[in-house]
Amino acid sequence: MRKIDRATANAYFRIRTTLIVIYLSIGFLVSFGVVFFARDLSSFSVMGVPFHYYMGSQGAIVTFIILLFVNAKVSDVVDKKFGITPEQIEQKDKVVNQ
Repeated sequence: MRKIDRATANAYFRIRTTLIVIYLSIGFLVSFGVVFFARDLSSFSVMGVPFHYYMGSQGAIVTFIILLFVNAKVSDVVDKKFGITPEQIEQKDKVVNQ
């Protein structure tokens, strides 16, 4: 296993932690925020169903699935930025071993 310098590891950890906090905040708002404000949100409707009911039945699950895909894509971009994808590590190891 190849070591990464401390500054790069700290920057990578900071970005990943920030992203996790953002995803958890969105998840909290989707699951609990809608319930807290259900009375106020009942004036909106999605496909003929009150918004708070839709979010409780399908909307929260759809949002979580979308967050999973967004997290996967953003994680790939962050990994490439810091050069820790398997392909980049393999190339660096080949250069070092030559």
